[in-house]
Amino acid sequence: MKIIAETDRLVLRHFITADDQALFELDRNPNVLTYLNTPPVEKIEVIQAMIARVQKEYETHGVGRVAVVLRETQETIGWAGLKYISSEINGHINYYDLGYRFIERMWGNGYGYEAAKATLDYAYNDLKLKEVFATAMLDHKVSRRILEKIGLKYIEDCDYDGVPHAWYKGENERSENLKDIPDRKPNKVD
Repeated sequence: MKIIAETDRLVLRHFITADDQALFELDRNPNVLTYLNTPPVEKIEVIQAMIARVQKEYETHGVGRVAVVLRETQETIGWAGLKYISSEINGHINYYDLGYRFIERMWGNGYGYEAAKATLDYAYNDLKLKEVFATAMLDHKVSRRILEKIGLKYIEDCDYDGVPHAWYKGENERSENLKDIPDRKPNKVD
C-alpha cells in the first residue's frame, strides 16, 4: 500500500480491498452525488470493481484516485487524488485531473481542502507535473472554492456529459524538470 501524501490529520494512500465499505457508504448516498450527475450505487460489487480498476490505473498511468484516511483513527473517509484522463473533455486529452469526494458525515471539517492541497503538492513536487486540471459543476460553490483556494484558476465554463461545469487549471511555478503531458490537444478556439 503506497502512501502518496500525508498531512497533520490525513493519510492519502492507494486503495485497498478493505476500503470497499467506506466507499460504498460514500457512493450510495444521494446527497454526496448531488453535484455528480450520477445515481447512487446500489451494490458493493460496483465499488469492488472500481477499486480493482483504480489499482490497475496505478500500474498503467502511475496515478489514480486514492483513499483519504484519518490519521488518528485510520478510518477511510473518502477519496482524493489525480486521475489520468485519456478521453477528450473540453478540448483536452491525456491530462491529469484533480478530484476528491468525502462521506457526508465528514463534511465541514476542511478535509476537502486539506486533501486537495496535498494532492496538488504531490503533483507538483513529487511527480513534477507542469499542469493539473479540475472540473466542478457551476453551482457547486464549495468545490469551486476549494479548487480556487488551493491555487487553481478558473479558465472557462464547459460542457461535461451534458452538464455545465467550471474548468480549472493549475500551473506548476517551479521550472526545473517539469513533465509535459504527451499528446495533449490545445484548448478549443472560439
